[in-house]
Amino acid sequence: MLIITTLIMQHIYHFVWLFFLLATMRYSVQMFQQNSYRVERYNRWLKSTGEWHSRANILALLSAVIYIFTDHAIILTLFGVWMLVIAIAEFSIKYKIPIAYTMRVKRLFITRLLMTAAIIVIVYSYAKDYTLVAMMLLCFDYWTILANLINRPLEQAISRWYYNDAKRMLRSMPNLIVIGVTGSFGKTSTKHFLYRVLSEKYNVVMTPGNFNTTLGVVRTIREHLKPHHEIFIVEMGAKQRGDIKEICDLVHPTMGVVTSVGEMHLETFGSVDNVARTKFELIDALPEGGFGVVNIDSEAAYKYIKEQGYDVKTYAVDNPEADYRASNILYSTTETRFDLATTHSVDEGYATHILGRGNILNITAALAVAEHLGIGVESRRRAVRQIEQVEHRLSMRRSGGVAILDDAYNSNPEGARMALEVLSGFATEGKRYVVTPGFVEMGAKQYENNRTFGGDIAQSRVDGVYVVNEVNREAITEGLKAGGYPDAQVECVASFSEAMAALQPKLKAGDVVLYENDLPDSFK
Repeated sequence: MLIITTLIMQHIYHFVWLFFLLATMRYSVQMFQQNSYRVERYNRWLKSTGEWHSRANILALLSAVIYIFTDHAIILTLFGVWMLVIAIAEFSIKYKIPIAYTMRVKRLFITRLLMTAAIIVIVYSYAKDYTLVAMMLLCFDYWTILANLINRPLEQAISRWYYNDAKRMLRSMPNLIVIGVTGSFGKTSTKHFLYRVLSEKYNVVMTPGNFNTTLGVVRTIREHLKPHHEIFIVEMGAKQRGDIKEICDLVHPTMGVVTSVGEMHLETFGSVDNVARTKFELIDALPEGGFGVVNIDSEAAYKYIKEQGYDVKTYAVDNPEADYRASNILYSTTETRFDLATTHSVDEGYATHILGRGNILNITAALAVAEHLGIGVESRRRAVRQIEQVEHRLSMRRSGGVAILDDAYNSNPEGARMALEVLSGFATEGKRYVVTPGFVEMGAKQYENNRTFGGDIAQSRVDGVYVVNEVNREAITEGLKAGGYPDAQVECVASFSEAMAALQPKLKAGDVVLYENDLPDSFK
């Protein structure tokens, strides 16, 4: 009877393990995808993070070893239940950037499953007792790298074909105006604002969502670009030198917007100077007579222009030297009004329901390009008034009388300061709260930047702070303390959901909550 029970438990355990493997495999592949399918980036991510599932894998392996040497069904049961709970939790998480089940991802899954089957068969043939150990080992993240290595020749051939097909399509449209948009922050909002304003006169297409890598742009060209389009707006993301140039070599932009240069992805860039060099690969790629526009409220961008002697147009909110500057900005609870001052005129009477100085800055960039392309003042005013909020980029919604300022996609110090500015200036008699895990991928400056962020919160009109996750907890709380912020108004929580559970009972009509960057909460 004991033998039968043990066998049943083993089979159940195998099923649970399979479920657990699929959960860890999906997560691993998702992170590989988020790291642009680049092994060096994925390796850095693995080395720099203490993921729950890495600890889960170790414990799962330990359970298999213990079972082999003790043959205790109770141990197998306990660890099996634990693995099941972890797997269910993983499948229930809603990530900010969920896995995209592209054909490449599906091929990666198939390769990993075939590898799993082959290893299990081989181990079982020679050492049945150690099958569980082999199964546990298969849960670890590095198997994704091996699966990618196996698939590499096929993926390279497929990518090359898609890339060449995209180039062919672009060559067939010689009159297409290609506008590149890049920057440490603000590029997605600027892309959307450009799309709305330029659509007043032209047939416009833009890269959707987070399609800001070379392969993402290739996919956009093949799936969305049509012969009737006159303008193609291309968001260009980068995590290392050469990323922007690679996209430019594909699309050959005739116009370019650099929204900012800041301390983003310093783990891969190493320095702000390298960030600047990479972002300005877009300006370097413009043809003679091309139109470049750069934000000179970004100190690093302003400095780089002066050093390199770039012949570009500039835009700003604060810097009076700018060729295009938003001035006379008036904020209210319903709209933001401003004028556009240029080197030759002042266009008055712009109004938008979009929040924040950062978004006014992004709209200014769009207006500079629109003027250059011959869109009249009245059309520009109408477009600005009709601009819609971009989700998770300082967008606002209301829930039960509570205003939610959602800046979840922002993960940089300058953008966070702008968000705090909006929160502090929000017209309300209620309380103000901040929910944040701080900034990641800051390299050696991560602690310093998060400490400064804590100090910025302390100097703002904030009644409560929820610090999410352990990653930046010490730095943020130290900054809050140094700024004189009361300890009693700070709560440290493990996750965004825990923060919401703690905050929800306190909220009343008229309160305002700022979600400032949820990336670590999603990915840690």
